[in-house]
Amino acid sequence: MPVISTNVAANSALRYLNQNSDAQSSSISKLASGSSIIKASDNAAGLAIGTQLGADVTVLNQAATNASQGSSILQTADGGLARISDILSRLKTLAAQSDSGAVTDDQRSDDIDAEFQELLSEIDDIASSTRYNGDALLDGTSQFASGVSFLVGTNSSDTLTITIDSSDTTALSIDSLDVTTQTNAESALDALDTAIDTISAQRATLGATMSRFDYRSETIATQVENSEASQSTVMDVDVAAEKTKLSAEDVKTQAAIAALTQANKMPSELLNLLQS
Repeated sequence: MPVISTNVAANSALRYLNQNSDAQSSSISKLASGSSIIKASDNAAGLAIGTQLGADVTVLNQAATNASQGSSILQTADGGLARISDILSRLKTLAAQSDSGAVTDDQRSDDIDAEFQELLSEIDDIASSTRYNGDALLDGTSQFASGVSFLVGTNSSDTLTITIDSSDTTALSIDSLDVTTQTNAESALDALDTAIDTISAQRATLGATMSRFDYRSETIATQVENSEASQSTVMDVDVAAEKTKLSAEDVKTQAAIAALTQANKMPSELLNLLQS
């Protein structure tokens, strides 16, 4: 029924214009931001999932750093142990030399044992000077002697623990050795054999832990890649699809504007009936 007091057609056209304009603005915002979720109402469940995935990625990136630091600590400790192992081999050579009847006690004291004692002191120096971030790793005074955990995952239980035993002369039970006599040299040989076995076992333990850190780093890298891919699926906008939607909304907006313009003309056109 034609009326002039209420322009129903214009109201309807305006409502659709507002809807189309809002949809067009939403598409433009998504394309500009690169995200398919501009506000929570766009996809409440997707926002929750995407936010959790984003948090996991952040934690995993830090876990990768933790794993790298753990591996560096182990490499530093192993470097010091390698030098101690070399010194123990030299000490055993000196003990074997002193255990020969071809040398005199004066030669044992003045020459062989002099170097022997210096090398024992060097073991203690290496144990105290092998440091990471200010902590001595091999003399039993750092926190690593009792074990330190590193977070290498997204949960508090995803940890690897580094424990580094003391490797100074006291811990190796060689601090009181000397090779000033043939008898002492024979005793030193046995003690040095035990010390060498101890250092070898400790290096093997550190190497096994280092291997775990390396494998965990690779696992974390895979998790980050997969989590970011999943987050992208949920949160990132499909540019091609959204551009197609924007084009459709643009056409509908233009159509609504044209319809509103035409609707606004209808009352004045009805007035022409009164003039006839």
